[in-house]
Amino acid sequence: MTDTSGSEQWKSLKAISEGSPLSLPDHLIRATAAEGKIRVVGLVSTQAVQEARERHKLSYVATVALGRAMSAALLLAANLKRRQARINLQLKGNGPLGSIYVDAGMDGTVRGYVSNPAVELPLTPESKLDVGQAVGRYGYLHVLRDLGYGQPYTSAVELVSGEVGDDISYYLSSSEQIPSAVLLGVNLDSQRVRAAGGLLMQLMPGAPASLIPEMEARLAKVEEFSPMLAYGGGLLELLQICLGDLDLKITPEVRTIRFYCQCNSDRVKGALRMLGRDELIDMIRTDKGAEAVCQFCNEVYRISEDELRSIVAEMSANP
Repeated sequence: MTDTSGSEQWKSLKAISEGSPLSLPDHLIRATAAEGKIRVVGLVSTQAVQEARERHKLSYVATVALGRAMSAALLLAANLKRRQARINLQLKGNGPLGSIYVDAGMDGTVRGYVSNPAVELPLTPESKLDVGQAVGRYGYLHVLRDLGYGQPYTSAVELVSGEVGDDISYYLSSSEQIPSAVLLGVNLDSQRVRAAGGLLMQLMPGAPASLIPEMEARLAKVEEFSPMLAYGGGLLELLQICLGDLDLKITPEVRTIRFYCQCNSDRVKGALRMLGRDELIDMIRTDKGAEAVCQFCNEVYRISEDELRSIVAEMSANP
C-alpha cells in the first residue's frame, strides 16, 4: 500500500475505518491494483440507504433493491470527470416492485425511489431476500450519463437477473465495453440498515484479459460484503482482503456520500406555473391551495391559496 500517512484525508480515512460500523459516515474511496491495470472504487452508503428507507417507508426487499441501485449509481458516478456530472439509473423489470429510479452525482449526492415500496416477498430457500424476483428477471436497465456539458448519453441493456449487481456488470461489459466486477450489499434488521455499500473493479485500457477471472476471484473473497461491514469491517480492510497482495494503492481522497434531493418550494411553484392560469384559478376555487410530493425524496410541499393567487397575479402581469 502506498505510504500516504502524511495526508490529512488519509488520516481521516483511517479514523473512519476504525470507528463503529453503525456510526460510520458514508464515504467513497478509490484505489488501483496490479501495477495500475485495475481501478477500484469502494463505498459505504449506510446512512443514505437508511434515509431512503425512512423517507419512502420501504419494505425489507425494497430497501435492499433500492440500496443496491443507489450504491451502483454512486460507483458509476465516481468515474465521471466534472463535479456537476450525474448518473441516472432505471431498472424496469417485470417484478412486483415496478421500476427503480436512482440519480447520483460525481459530488457524492444520491436520491432514489421504488414504484411499489411496500412490496414484500417470501425469503429464498437460502433464507435471503429475493431481490431478483422482486425486481423481475425480464426487463431493462436504462442508464443516462449527464457529463455536465452537451447532450446526456443514454443506453439500455436487458436485465440479467434483477439482482442489480449482475445487471450493472453486464451493462458495463456490453454497453461500455469495460470488463468489470461489481459487488453490492445491504444488511438490515427490523430496526435499521446496519450496513450498505459496494465495490467496483474495472480493467484499465490495455490491461490483459487474463485479469478478468482474477478480479472475479478477488471479489469472491468478500462475497458477504455487507455483513462484514455491519460487524466491524471497514473499506480499507475489505480492499486489503481483496487486493492487498496485488500492489494495492489507495488514493488519499475521501469523498463524502449523502442522500440529497434538489427539490424545493420554488421548483414546485415553477412547475405549477406550467399548468397555466386557468388550471391554477380552478385550484384556488376548488382546493383552496395545492399539494405536491417529490417522488425522489417523498417531501410534501403545500402551496397556500394566497401563494397561488400571487403566482396567478405574476402570470397576469408578465404573460
